[in-house]
Amino acid sequence: MTEPAAAPVPVVSREDHKRRYEILVDGQLAGFTEYRDRGEQRVFFHTEIDDAFAGQGLASRLVQQALTDVRDSGLRAVPICPYVAKFLKKHTEFDDIADPVTQDDLRWLRTALR
Repeated sequence: MTEPAAAPVPVVSREDHKRRYEILVDGQLAGFTEYRDRGEQRVFFHTEIDDAFAGQGLASRLVQQALTDVRDSGLRAVPICPYVAKFLKKHTEFDDIADPVTQDDLRWLRTALR
């Protein structure tokens, strides 16, 4: 009797040239969270998981590892992305690096994305 194959372990990487963190499952892009850096802040503005990978907890894993990287890099996180904001409300262990979103942040992001 053979054992079932182990499920592939998702891998998160920071892709600086794309300004986003990506999560891959078995080498296939499953999702990403995009950011722009503003001084000592990493401003997260969009997170997306491919429908084919929905319901596997990948967005949570992606954002958790991205925020851990933000902390390790000595930066602070600004959660303009609704998913990242929701994640931060539930995961108070990141309160020390989370900055509130301001109107100035929103204006700056609109200009940065042009």
